[in-house]
Amino acid sequence: MEASDSIRWTKPLQCSDTTPPCQVTGRSTCVLPTGTGTAYVAAWFATPTGIDVRISDMNWMQVEEYLRRDDRAVLPLGSTEQHSHLRLTVDCILPERVAAEAAEPLGIPVFPVVPYGVTPYFREFPGSISLRVETHLHVVRDILDGMAHSGFRRILIVNGHGGNSAVQQYVPEWTADHPECRVIFHNWWNAPLTWAKVQAIDPVASHGSWMENFPWTRLPNVAMPTTQRPMVDLATVRAIDPVGLRKYLGDGNYGGVYQRPDEDTLALWQVAVEETRALLTGSWGEPVG
Repeated sequence: MEASDSIRWTKPLQCSDTTPPCQVTGRSTCVLPTGTGTAYVAAWFATPTGIDVRISDMNWMQVEEYLRRDDRAVLPLGSTEQHSHLRLTVDCILPERVAAEAAEPLGIPVFPVVPYGVTPYFREFPGSISLRVETHLHVVRDILDGMAHSGFRRILIVNGHGGNSAVQQYVPEWTADHPECRVIFHNWWNAPLTWAKVQAIDPVASHGSWMENFPWTRLPNVAMPTTQRPMVDLATVRAIDPVGLRKYLGDGNYGGVYQRPDEDTLALWQVAVEETRALLTGSWGEPVG
């Protein structure tokens, strides 16, 4: 399964094995997990809009028609790397999904997530794949060039991985060479309102902990530890080599409990979606008034 597909199949949400794996469209029957978050999940599944906003669900004629009336699009950036007991593709699943939920009511296209990022420090955790910084920037540049050539002029980059931060520094350079375009770089997880919600729920939270543990990032039949891991020392994390980092991190959780009630994480998710959507409907750097 490709990273861009992994957010659209709901096996982690306990789909019945007697029916085909259901897609996140509201058009299938799922056995939802019990708990206080179930109502939100059920409502989300039961409200299909009929709008396909993912580029992977559109043809070129539909994109051309869209560009006659709008020039906005979303590009999610991800990473394939260890996330403790969660999926290796957590940083692909979350930015693409938050982008799609934010964009869907607006009918704004969302491009497939870039599934690989810059994560050399996790190379000793099997399955973690890192691009060189220059490679990653070249990939993002070529994608932005292609989007601009198609006619997209306002592009929201929804980033899901801290190691991709070089893109944030690169964006002003790219827009200087493309003055007709506006690009916003958005770290969905530590944007002001979203991070404030994390702190309000439980300030002990970081990589591989509860704040990345959603129904769609869990693995079926994988039990989470019930303890709270103390926060790692970030200065140590930044200083040691990949072999030493694996020994230091153990299972990969940077700190916090491994799972909180779905009510907490889904409340966080709603804030993240709304904060992302506000960027799409905002001024895009144009003077207001």
